[in-house]
Amino acid sequence: MLKIGISACFFHPDPQRAVFKGKTLQYVEQEMAHWVMQKDAMALMIPSPEGDSRRPGSRVSVGDYARELDGLVLMGGSDVSPESYGEKPLKPEWTGDRIRDDYEITLLRAFIAAGKSVLGVCRGAQVINVAQGGTLYQDLASQFPGALNHRNWDIYDRNSHATSIVPGSGLARLYPGLTLTKTNSVHHQAARELGRDLVVEAWSEPDRVVEAIRWNGPSYVFAVQWHPEFHDRSDSSFINDTPILDDFLAHARR
Repeated sequence: MLKIGISACFFHPDPQRAVFKGKTLQYVEQEMAHWVMQKDAMALMIPSPEGDSRRPGSRVSVGDYARELDGLVLMGGSDVSPESYGEKPLKPEWTGDRIRDDYEITLLRAFIAAGKSVLGVCRGAQVINVAQGGTLYQDLASQFPGALNHRNWDIYDRNSHATSIVPGSGLARLYPGLTLTKTNSVHHQAARELGRDLVVEAWSEPDRVVEAIRWNGPSYVFAVQWHPEFHDRSDSSFINDTPILDDFLAHARR
């Protein structure tokens, strides 16, 4: 059975929190774990080995996880910090999570070095772009003229838009004959300048925001800006995300 690592989301210490007061929490959102597990792959959260509670004798590193696991999912969550791509936040609420950025970029590089497959989801796509030297729109609504509403808090993962698949791309090969589909949209940041050796494989329509990227390196690194784990599979108007998961797991088995 495949063992797929999922990067952790962080809740940083909060003295007002009702549980684990003042402690750092690392967690995985349930639908992501269940999405991976539907194909009989074990979903295992990768706790960050760093932090103020790390024990002096611990020698566990992200490289150990990369060697022991078959693949990595970089999941969604908080904003990527503009400082991670050499900018200052345009607003205080867009500072992002630099600690998580560093953790996930280290994870990504360790899995690439080990020749393991990586799938990025939403924030994960942005992390991959930044790790490769790319930049992000800190906020599409204020920095991208004509942008669709890519995030609507009230309807959350029911927010959607049309998405076009680049002909001849790796994504197109998974969906023969499909050029235009629909995906959910739960983000206000997106890739701006593309990172090294990355290619775009899908765009939102009609505003043309990057929706999928692939690394042209020796191992499998692919990412989507939407949340495949949130799609309602009973609604056939949305893209069928099973081929994406199947493709990722097939590469993880190699």
